[in-house]
Amino acid sequence: MVFRNDSYIGQMRLTIDAIRTRFRACGVRLTPQRAAIYGELADTTSHPTADDLFRAVRRQYPMISRNTVYYTLGVLRKAGLAHEVNVGHDSARFDANVSLHHHLVCLGCGHILDLMDDALDRITVARGLESGFQVLGHRVEFHGYCRACRGIGKGPHEKKVAP
Repeated sequence: MVFRNDSYIGQMRLTIDAIRTRFRACGVRLTPQRAAIYGELADTTSHPTADDLFRAVRRQYPMISRNTVYYTLGVLRKAGLAHEVNVGHDSARFDANVSLHHHLVCLGCGHILDLMDDALDRITVARGLESGFQVLGHRVEFHGYCRACRGIGKGPHEKKVAP
């Protein structure tokens, strides 16, 4: 079992030419703003929202619109460069790590941590239970409380730690 941390950043990031090829296959031109959106997403393990990406990219491209971010995220999903992680948050979160992996989700602060586990990767639907359903993939999510939230008493069975 491996938890994804900053040492994994950059190992999954594609070159500009590879991104351009994927965008072209979707019938979309790769602009500097769109490349920056992908770059921000690929350089983080925080599973940002579209608004998080908008704020980050706006520092470099002040004229960028939220619509550009939302549109680009749609293209990134269609091109197989990102996926949406919607694990009970108010807003959709996004991940450029498109390899098979799973998530630990804190119910207190909403933090999402990537989890790589070969045993979880091999989970299959028991024969006969799929009822003709063609399984294309799966993701496992563990819900609980991170160390920080347990320390401040956000967990259901945790005591608050005195300041």
